[in-house]
Amino acid sequence: MNGATALIETLADCGVELCIANPGTSEMHLVQALDSVPRMKSVLALFEGVCTGAADGYARMTGKPAATLLHLGPGMANGIANLHNARRANSPMINIIGNHPHYHIGFDAPLTSDIETLARNFSCWIKSCSTSQTLAQDGADAYTASLRRNSGSIGQIATLIMGADAAWEPSPGAVTPNALPLRSKVDEAAVEATAQLIEGGSKIVLLLEHHATEQAALMAASKISSKTGCRLMTGTFPGRVDGGPGRAAVERLPYFPEQILQSLEGIDTLILVGGQVPASFFAYKGIPGQLLPKGCAVKRLSNIEEDAIDALARLADRLGATNESVNNFEKQQIAKPHGELNTKTIIQSVAATMPEDLIVATDSGGGNAAYPFCQNSASNSWLSLTGGAIGQGGPVATGAALACPDRQVLAMLGDGGAAYTNQAFWTQAREGLNVTTVIFANHSYNILNVEYGRLGVTEVGEIAASLFDIGNPKINWVEMANSFGVPGAQADTAEDLCSLLEKSYETPGPFLIQANGGLQR
Repeated sequence: MNGATALIETLADCGVELCIANPGTSEMHLVQALDSVPRMKSVLALFEGVCTGAADGYARMTGKPAATLLHLGPGMANGIANLHNARRANSPMINIIGNHPHYHIGFDAPLTSDIETLARNFSCWIKSCSTSQTLAQDGADAYTASLRRNSGSIGQIATLIMGADAAWEPSPGAVTPNALPLRSKVDEAAVEATAQLIEGGSKIVLLLEHHATEQAALMAASKISSKTGCRLMTGTFPGRVDGGPGRAAVERLPYFPEQILQSLEGIDTLILVGGQVPASFFAYKGIPGQLLPKGCAVKRLSNIEEDAIDALARLADRLGATNESVNNFEKQQIAKPHGELNTKTIIQSVAATMPEDLIVATDSGGGNAAYPFCQNSASNSWLSLTGGAIGQGGPVATGAALACPDRQVLAMLGDGGAAYTNQAFWTQAREGLNVTTVIFANHSYNILNVEYGRLGVTEVGEIAASLFDIGNPKINWVEMANSFGVPGAQADTAEDLCSLLEKSYETPGPFLIQANGGLQR
């Protein structure tokens, strides 16, 4: 057995079930190992950003790491945007990045680069000096590291930089998986201090993020809210929230900083449960970076790496809220819209036609805006753009479909963002994935028009307008998807869109809908 086979055997023994790959020459021995270990499913993507984004979507839906196989530093660099998003989502992932043999690096061959320096931007764990004797254990350690929760925004991405000699040289074989790490518990003093604050009667918001957005946490928080009257909110772009009728209802912070300040106006105390003080997505002149109302105190129940479900359950028990009712989203009949397509009618069309248990992946503002309008329609899992690097939606939808082949997946993408990673269509077609993609086709980077207007610019000059315009030439998304093997159609009215959405959910495999007139980037 060589090092590559020992590595794959070990990862499979640990529980890694999927490798999303775009390999090259330095990874050929690992490809051979994947061929000999069929219990790990191997999926090809045409672009590394699809590999990393799909691994993110898979992790959000399963809580387990997939492996990516990337070709040296440049291949990894192609995937960094979605690795950034995955880091911000705390998605567990194992990147295997091929490299030259150690003796070859000093020759400065064309693909030589400082991979480790690049990897520090998104990795919680890095190993770059493996040998064939250590590679299997390094793989086991990478798996453990991907499941270890870290403070702040460090994330849970383990990066194993594998020299080709470590892959091809003889190995002593696979190793036994390590014990799995557990979340730490919140100190009882933090629970007691939080309970006293809430009992004090001040106007309080519990800001629930990361582990605190899981259903068990939201249910405990809802009981606390029912008992005490405190408000519940999540961040603007949570990695995953399961919603819909019968599930705990919670507000979501809006996007623009002045909207956040307005939504928090009048509160006395913000209690952080698994997250951080709200910060403006971008800096704006004259607007504070941290978004807190004047005089608002900030307290913390749990850190990002701590067990928020346990902390909220203990807090509910301390407050005598364990028998309180949960404020759930309620089922409502949503009528299908009529007439022209715009942001409102597109969102209403989506809400009116949602199948139960739909997974929704969004890449920008319009898709995120659809969230509150869909929570009274059908049960859903909503996967947001956590890190702001667009080109996430299609790959994340692909990974979610690989993770949950029995569920329908909807990707709501702006035409600008979708163009970053359109190679995802090919993988969806190759794997027969049940992904419906709706493209908001306004042929513009529309969010930049909005941001330009926020500067007070009333007349957009010719050069600026040209930098926001992606309609010259116009992209025909249906023809593009067809060329990748994905059928599709254009929708010019709300009636068209509703009909196509229903058809797509009823037909196995991927489908693309170009919604003409959408107002999303």
